[in-house]
Amino acid sequence: MEQVTTKLKNWASIIDEQTLQQAKTTAELPIIYPHLALMPDAHLGKGATVGSVLPTLGAIIPAAVGVDIGCGMIAVRTQFTEQSFRAHFPKGLRRLREAIESSVPLSAGKYNRKIRASARDRIGQLEESARSHGFDPGIYSGNWRLQLGTLGSGNHFIEISVDEEDRVWLFLHSGSRGVGNKIASHHITVAQRYASQQRITLPDRDLAYLVEGTAEFDRYIAELRWAQEFALLNREEMMARVITEVESLTGEAVVAEERINCHHNYTEREHHFGKDVWLSRKGAIAAGAGVPGLIPGSMGTASYVVVGRGNADALNSSPHGAGREYSRSRARRTFTIEQLREAMVGIEYRDTPAFIDEIPQAYKPIDRVMADAADLVEVRHTLHQILNVKGD
Repeated sequence: MEQVTTKLKNWASIIDEQTLQQAKTTAELPIIYPHLALMPDAHLGKGATVGSVLPTLGAIIPAAVGVDIGCGMIAVRTQFTEQSFRAHFPKGLRRLREAIESSVPLSAGKYNRKIRASARDRIGQLEESARSHGFDPGIYSGNWRLQLGTLGSGNHFIEISVDEEDRVWLFLHSGSRGVGNKIASHHITVAQRYASQQRITLPDRDLAYLVEGTAEFDRYIAELRWAQEFALLNREEMMARVITEVESLTGEAVVAEERINCHHNYTEREHHFGKDVWLSRKGAIAAGAGVPGLIPGSMGTASYVVVGRGNADALNSSPHGAGREYSRSRARRTFTIEQLREAMVGIEYRDTPAFIDEIPQAYKPIDRVMADAADLVEVRHTLHQILNVKGD
């Protein structure tokens, strides 16, 4: 850990000056207490740095939560070994990949055509939650119910992986989809308008914050919490569909021997350094002592099942993934489909140039990130992919 300033602590050994400067700027906001913690996977973000942990007193910065509210991971360890699993697929895993791709809508703007039976209870739970929070998510997305159980695009994925003991895991990454994005974008705009009305001076308009005790703050908290719940249940719904496809093609009921579902873009009320704060993890997971978590690498590399060490200086947090080194546009200009194929040797995936910007070389090396995080988490399992599903 590097003490950059009195208000900024940094765990990233790979970081560019622009990202570091953005974090310094954010850390100097008067609402930050006691300091901003920069995770090993930190990279430039909208307003606040991706891979940063921001404790705030009496206020929340909507852009410091991010536009994919509640984005995170879910993993299930099954009873299968790699050998017993592959025995069900003598011609390879393509049939399973295509079954998952048919069951879970992929890519931006792609949703379910109708409400699935498996989703009805979860939708009912979200409807009741919205009523308890006093708002109608339909004002943001009229089809929000059809979004439950959909993956999205970019770095969102569904994977089947194998750990160091040859056990098979089901693993996926997604968030609150279009409805969460619209909720976040709306409140970022509300915060900017509030800052202008109150003549709050900001170094970046995307660092605009909402102040506790105002109607704007209360409305954001209510809708934020609903979106975080949506994201959690969205992952549960997709995992249920993946499990259904595995059961259908193997003829065996999946036994969930271990299950973890965690956010990495979210805000919670927490107690740090003697005060209650609003803790926003923008690309970071909770890593309190004994807390289980998931840290995925990029496609074609390793992912990790971890447990938190409870590092107080890091605000009980850890990285959420590898962290980009190349922007998507730069990655497309730099890397080739042949390089992507080389990186994905031995992994069942859809061979398309649409995934070039997700090539492992576009990200920080995950082993370096994990080395930087050695005092934040303990690695319990190291996973390597055998199947990958992504949206364009």
